[in-house]
Amino acid sequence: MPEEVVGHADQTIGGWLSEVAADPVRRLATLTVEDDTADVADLDDAARAVAAGLLAHGLAAGDRVAVLAPACLDAVRAWFGIARAGLVEVPLNPASGTTALGWCLRRSRARAVVCDPALVGHLAEALERAADEQSDEPVGPATYAVEIVLVLGADPVPADLRLPPGLSVQRFDDLRATGSGEGGELPAVDPRDPAVILYTSGTTGPPKGVLLSHRANVNLARHTAGLMGYTPEDRLYSVFPLYHSNARYCSVMAGLEAGARVLLHRRFSASGFWRTCADEGVTAFNYQGAMISILHKQPPGPADRDHRVRAAFGAPCPAEIFEDVEERFGIRLTEIYGSTEVSLVCEMPPEQRRIGTAGRESPIYHVQVVDERGRRQPVGVVGEIVARPKEAGWMFDGYDGDAAATAGAWRDLWFHTGDRGVLDQDGFLTFVDRVKDTVRRRGENVSTWEVERVLADHPSVAQVAAFGVPSQLSEEDVMVAVVPAGDPADPRAVDAELLLEHCRGRLTSFAVPRYVRFVDRLPLTPSQRVEKYRLREQGVTDDTYDAERVTT
Repeated sequence: MPEEVVGHADQTIGGWLSEVAADPVRRLATLTVEDDTADVADLDDAARAVAAGLLAHGLAAGDRVAVLAPACLDAVRAWFGIARAGLVEVPLNPASGTTALGWCLRRSRARAVVCDPALVGHLAEALERAADEQSDEPVGPATYAVEIVLVLGADPVPADLRLPPGLSVQRFDDLRATGSGEGGELPAVDPRDPAVILYTSGTTGPPKGVLLSHRANVNLARHTAGLMGYTPEDRLYSVFPLYHSNARYCSVMAGLEAGARVLLHRRFSASGFWRTCADEGVTAFNYQGAMISILHKQPPGPADRDHRVRAAFGAPCPAEIFEDVEERFGIRLTEIYGSTEVSLVCEMPPEQRRIGTAGRESPIYHVQVVDERGRRQPVGVVGEIVARPKEAGWMFDGYDGDAAATAGAWRDLWFHTGDRGVLDQDGFLTFVDRVKDTVRRRGENVSTWEVERVLADHPSVAQVAAFGVPSQLSEEDVMVAVVPAGDPADPRAVDAELLLEHCRGRLTSFAVPRYVRFVDRLPLTPSQRVEKYRLREQGVTDDTYDAERVTT
């Protein structure tokens, strides 16, 4: 028998939300996004109205609804309403370039889009790209499926919105009002049904849609709340977006599950972070990427300890500053290792830690390190990290519409993370590096495929390879090696800043390369694949353009 997992449940998101709203203690929980606050009862009522409104507009169970908006309460209302209706939410990065956004809209087959009014023009461009672009891979329909655009905000929908013809454009508030007037029961939803498609940033190819069920979402939230010991006395703080599992399930739902107050901000301010924590009564926050390193680099001051924060949840905090961070700021860190597909694979809570590792396997997952043939590696030997759940209902259900990628990741009865690591004799896992061709920059996954695709569109670029190089803050920065078009004897015939300007607007801001190096040829294997490990070994050379050095 598998060991018991605290908080495990077969429950839908809608059922869970109603349960929290009916609880005399947890119903006092609140969610504040920027300066807008709602309690659990408000969110539960809104979810019912949004669900009824979506179904009244002809959507049916299993249909996909995309959400393109910065963090706001209406985006949360849409999230819970979509789930309550048995529809599948597709939260998208509002800062995505039109290439990636068009890809996700086409691939997801979303029939409706909940859209911030400031992003309607961007959505229109992405839909046009999705309709026109022909992929070099057989990935599904040749065009998008969007029929309805629901615009957020209190203002009337402008009559001159520049959207492709044939789309129904309405106010999200009007849909909620329609739903509030609908009678009858909402359809039954199975906890095993898909609730969300979270798009990865891609690795060696386009972004992949990670299918997660209702029960996987609820279980992650409950486990996080238990791991961190959250109570109704807590105030959780997150600066991460709602298209990330971290903010969704490890902040919003974990906080509401505990009956706590939750605060979301759209931006991280290093200089004002601790003052915000003090002013808002924050007791715990989530971190990712370089956030802890950036806070540690701030000049010491009285605000470092003038707050109520007791705990922080995330990864990675560099081992060399770990203890100093805890001592200086008076907090205790809980580090984890996982991914969108397999959530909390390893955990390192304060009472069971080995600094420099990602902790030991959690109550949720079995973890092994294997060689290229799937054979378990001995203690102390580096290999690929693989994981599998100890009970049903924890991990993802596959990559949407991509059976080959699903089979490739889930083989030999293990999920292959694409990361390399090593286990010690006590079962503590140390992350070594990534097998996957992706760059982890300041808490975000950058698709090298997307960077290369955008730069390849520039007429002055013959070939390009994108890869990660170590960052002084933590994780990596994005670097590209470019073979210019034209005379190979003049590798500097194209200007680096012009290339980066070409990327801005087409790429998410954190994906725009920091480093550009011009080369006369790329190192290739006999099968003509770029040997990126050679480029990484060369790193930032004397002739490399550094955008941050120029701008500072």
